[in-house]
Amino acid sequence: MSKGAVSILMLFFLMVGTLTIAYRIQPASAATVDWWPTFHHDTNRTGASTSTGPNTDQTLWEHSANVDLSSPAVSDGLVYVGSNDSRVYCLNANTGAVVWTYLTGGIVYSSPTVVGGFLYVGSLDDDVYCLNAANGSLVWLYPTGGNVGDSSPAVVGGLVYVGSHDDSVYCVNATSGTLVWRYVGSGEVDASPTVVGGFVYVGSYNDEKVYCLNAATGALVWGYTTRGFVDSSPAVSGGFVYVGSDDWKVYCLNAATGALVWSYLTGSYVGSSPAVADGMVYVGSENNNVYCLNAADGSVVWHYATHGAVISSPAVASGLVYVGSSDDNVYCLNAATGKLVWSYKTGDEVYSSPAVVNGVLYVASTDGKIYAIGVSTATPEFSVYLLLPLFMMATLLAAFVFRRKRNVRTQ
Repeated sequence: MSKGAVSILMLFFLMVGTLTIAYRIQPASAATVDWWPTFHHDTNRTGASTSTGPNTDQTLWEHSANVDLSSPAVSDGLVYVGSNDSRVYCLNANTGAVVWTYLTGGIVYSSPTVVGGFLYVGSLDDDVYCLNAANGSLVWLYPTGGNVGDSSPAVVGGLVYVGSHDDSVYCVNATSGTLVWRYVGSGEVDASPTVVGGFVYVGSYNDEKVYCLNAATGALVWGYTTRGFVDSSPAVSGGFVYVGSDDWKVYCLNAATGALVWSYLTGSYVGSSPAVADGMVYVGSENNNVYCLNAADGSVVWHYATHGAVISSPAVASGLVYVGSSDDNVYCLNAATGKLVWSYKTGDEVYSSPAVVNGVLYVASTDGKIYAIGVSTATPEFSVYLLLPLFMMATLLAAFVFRRKRNVRTQ
């Protein structure tokens, strides 16, 4: 092979290598991603994200833990989920590969919350855990007086708020794990606390109430009594509290006073937590339906019938609603019309609530798997700088050809 041909090949491989490196280092900035770091996205529990939602049912990856899993949280390129093998799993959000696992002393149905590099989660061993989010090492644990079931911690202003089956809501220092206050009601607290504007809103199971507490002191501000268990987590938006109850109703309450604004009667229990976006409330019922209600007056905009109970809490992103059903499917619906966009079949019932981040939906199924549905978040944004190696290659090739032709003419 001539020296000229070798030079061309060397330049070609240099170009390909440069392009490969450039491609790999140009992902979308993490600072621009709207992560899903806690149950139902934020401490308002709105279930709404500014991320682009997947408009395809393409499987990005699936990870099998062979156990039931909680609703996932997603932060800084990692997926966190609890399981009934007593572990917390941390997975790579782009590949599903296990980064670390942490073994607690009991089943973990609580959805993890990730704030400031730390993970907070409850367990049926009665404890609340704080772990290092990067490596899963234990920072502290706080023992409550009962199981910490489905209640997922809310972390605001350096304080952790969580419910327990000992009829209590706890406020714990996020750094040290020391108790700040405890509010004792008269029913188990399975709902996830919602913390907004200096107040904590939470539902209670046996006493059928929705509570508003002072976030600094735990003092009772108001309580509203429904006629059924309240394991739905309240969503707070625009000065109103939206919550479901096992009396088959969805409630809208005044956030300041607890006064009833409206209620809507579905056909069965409402354990699903409402999502609120663009003046609409989206919620599931065990009568197999997903509802879209007008947030102002509770009137029905649309409802979509699945083939199983909808206990999963909807997620809303880019004009689409995502929710699981006990008919084994995850549904994507048009948020404005309720029309089916796609459905995705898992191997078993879907009670887990979806997390939507940057074009990907993450959700668990009782088939023991967590699914990533959509387009990879690892896909980089195109950059004009990727053209530089091509330009350099073209210039060098032109110079080589010109020199070759010149040499031929002078021989």
